[in-house]
Amino acid sequence: MHSQIRRQMKTSARVRHAFGLSIVVAGAAILLVQAWQVIAAVPAMRAALASGGIAALATALGVLPMLMTRAPGRRIHDAMLGFGAGVMLAATCFSLIVPALGAAQGQGHGAWGAALITGAGLLLGAGCLMLLERQLPHEHFFGGAGAESSLRIRRLWLFIFAIVLHNIPEGLAIGVSAAGTDGARAAALATGIAIQDVPEGLVVALALQSAGIRRWPAALLGAASGLVEPVAAVLGAAALSYSAPLLPWGLAFAAGAMLFVVSHEVIPESHRQGHERYATTGLLIGFVLMMVLDTALV
Repeated sequence: MHSQIRRQMKTSARVRHAFGLSIVVAGAAILLVQAWQVIAAVPAMRAALASGGIAALATALGVLPMLMTRAPGRRIHDAMLGFGAGVMLAATCFSLIVPALGAAQGQGHGAWGAALITGAGLLLGAGCLMLLERQLPHEHFFGGAGAESSLRIRRLWLFIFAIVLHNIPEGLAIGVSAAGTDGARAAALATGIAIQDVPEGLVVALALQSAGIRRWPAALLGAASGLVEPVAAVLGAAALSYSAPLLPWGLAFAAGAMLFVVSHEVIPESHRQGHERYATTGLLIGFVLMMVLDTALV
């Protein structure tokens, strides 16, 4: 009698859970359809979504070497980090700061006014990310996740949150560039970020593995880490599409956020193991490659 009641209760609970899950899935599907209708109506948001999607795909492609071959050595790892830092630095200079200065001057500001607006936007972007980094609980993106059994699950989620925080500036940069600069410059920026996202996907997966996750789950999480970029790209493009005066501020804000990530996370980690020469070589190659892409495509 009691066992039959328990079975009925379990069956009822499963039905309720399935019903609740179906409601959540249906609601999410409706929201996605409505979001797509809004995005499809704005060309800049469509371009931002496409470019952000390519960057996310590049991040996913980056984890393939981890699954097919042995992980690269630490020197190659640090050289890849330096390469990503160089690409981000060049993208910040040529695809964000220079267009921000031009946009401010195009709005009627003089040289001093444009420089001050761009400088203020840079500090605002870096300051906002610094505030998030200080106030929101997370583990450092590189290096500090650890694998103690009692804290591993909590620290793992904090570490994944740090990865999301790290990728937001790249998505914002893609979005504001799509909404506010010419198509060639936006394409150069998106291409550069996608190129540096390939090694970044591998770096994320290796960092997760060092935090105590098995190879396949670490690779899947590393591949999924780029999904925040198209979301941030659409949000950045939406903000500028509906408020043109924000263009120089938005470009400079994204530049400041990217500079913070490069200085606070990427470059220090690339030098942490004593391979400064490899990291600096990678940075120079990445910077020059992004500079050539930006100046050749514009």
